[in-house]
Amino acid sequence: MSAFTQRVLRRETHSPRSGLAVAAAVVVAAAAVYCLLEMMLAALGQPTWLVDPILAARWIAELPGPYPPLLLGTAGVLIALVGLVLLSHGVLPGRRARHVIADPNVAIVVDDEVIASALAKCARMAAGVTREQVVVVVSARLVQVNVRPTSGIMLSESGIKAAVEAQLATMALDPAPAVVVKLADSGVIGV
Repeated sequence: MSAFTQRVLRRETHSPRSGLAVAAAVVVAAAAVYCLLEMMLAALGQPTWLVDPILAARWIAELPGPYPPLLLGTAGVLIALVGLVLLSHGVLPGRRARHVIADPNVAIVVDDEVIASALAKCARMAAGVTREQVVVVVSARLVQVNVRPTSGIMLSESGIKAAVEAQLATMALDPAPAVVVKLADSGVIGV
């Protein structure tokens, strides 16, 4: 697989960070322009629009001042949470709900909902139950198959898992997720 194809597949399976970066840059730029405008008005001796920069600097320097510690603590926690969100978006990989099917000739990207639908059909056929009794959730590293059996009929968890794993093997997903099958304690009546 060529470097170009690998780059395209990565762009299709990972979410871009440009939206959050642009929003943060716009907020910082707007704050900088506003501070510059207020400082220019103060230098020209004109009245300020919102806050005098000298008074704002004094207010920050005199914190905590007469403000209750609970209010300041809450503000600090909120600022820390915003910083943590921005840091996590910058550091952690953003994955889209997609997988790559390994093929040497073409680049194939499949949505996780499509994979879940195919695996649900496979699990339904292996268990001998109806469509409403099987729910499959596909994530980056795990396929969780939830089956509600028909009352009075025993199902083989290992058989369902083997069928789903065989279907996953034919798909050749990258990365290959692990399979977990969960049988519900209560069954469905009258199917």
